[in-house]
Amino acid sequence: MATAERGWCLCELLRYPEALYVVYTGDADVSGQQILEGAFRRFNIRLTRPVKFVFLRKRYLVEDSLYPHFTLLGQSLGSIFLGWEALMQCVPDVYIDSMGYAFTLPLFKYLGGCRVGSYVHYPTISTDMLSVVKNQNVGFNNAAFITRNPFLSKVKLIYYYLFAFMYGLVGSCSDIVMVNSSWTLNHILSLWKVGNCTNIVYPPCDVQTFLDLPLHEEKATSEHLLVSIGQFRPEKNHPLQIRAFAKLLNKKESESLPPLKLVLIGGCRNQDDELRVNQLRRLAEDLGVQEDVEFKINIPFDELKNYLSEATVGLHTMWNEHFGIGIVECMAAGMIVLAHNSGGPKLDIVVPHHGERTGFLAESEEGYAETMAHILSMSAEQRLQIRNSARASVSRFSDQEFEVAFLSSVERLFQKCHTCTN
Repeated sequence: MATAERGWCLCELLRYPEALYVVYTGDADVSGQQILEGAFRRFNIRLTRPVKFVFLRKRYLVEDSLYPHFTLLGQSLGSIFLGWEALMQCVPDVYIDSMGYAFTLPLFKYLGGCRVGSYVHYPTISTDMLSVVKNQNVGFNNAAFITRNPFLSKVKLIYYYLFAFMYGLVGSCSDIVMVNSSWTLNHILSLWKVGNCTNIVYPPCDVQTFLDLPLHEEKATSEHLLVSIGQFRPEKNHPLQIRAFAKLLNKKESESLPPLKLVLIGGCRNQDDELRVNQLRRLAEDLGVQEDVEFKINIPFDELKNYLSEATVGLHTMWNEHFGIGIVECMAAGMIVLAHNSGGPKLDIVVPHHGERTGFLAESEEGYAETMAHILSMSAEQRLQIRNSARASVSRFSDQEFEVAFLSSVERLFQKCHTCTN
């Protein structure tokens, strides 16, 4: 079996001990052991079965920085060349893409003769993206100069429709399709049209590690931490968190709220992410809240647990987040979650549990600020009730539930082939 790098932990779950598990990775500057150690340090995942790493040299072909224009098409075509490099090094019996490289599926299926599966975390293109361009709305993937020009908007819409058609064709090559949320399911069914072999498989969340954290007893005079977890990517919309927090601090003066601090925890993948963090620091300075905002970059797992165990509110601001593992972790740790009113958080995570509230949703700066103020003005007993309900609801996202759903979905891929040939 072979899988793209983000899904290598899936190898631990398969029930075929005689199989050889191969992970294609573009991290050519590190060893396989370093990758395994990094996974344990950052995600608390340790494999008990051996895994073979195939190191690829052409990952730069799928980097968005290489394609300033027509990025989706460029990355997708680049993935074909990357997939060809992978196929030349190892021809598997079963190939599972968990990185979103759908254009590699026909390559492995028809040239490699593999059975192919997909675990889709986020569609490369979605009907929401089409709507943004069609309605000429500004977004992180729809520049203002395009929205102001009807001709450019029309050209981009045609490009998106053509790309969506190609994306649907290559995606339909999958023998089985797994999606990580109801939101992703709706889009994949619309684009790939393979409902007969598509299932929701919630991603594995290490909820037990966070459930084991004791719920701290709130003190009336203690500082309240508001924590955000997520990579520093543009779609995560960290500026909304800082602006809403600034509004909240203005409310604090008039509503006598307790001392507050916003902690943004996330990973930086490259220089673009580091530049984005610097821009966020400047935004905090411009709003005069730099003393109340902290940034924690690429912190170890144990330090993450410490912050989550001490925080009162967990913030999430991404529009149409496909799922939201960070939200689940916050809920399991005992935080009260305030997430964006869209996508997976709205449809799958921050939903009532046995009729009880498990968190809050918002959309605008004012909405976030008001809801944070409402949460902080609640009594400790009211917050404890929500925290307990949220904790009770996250068992459906556990590693064990993922194992059952994943194995059930991929079983037919392994009915006739239990080994990987090289």
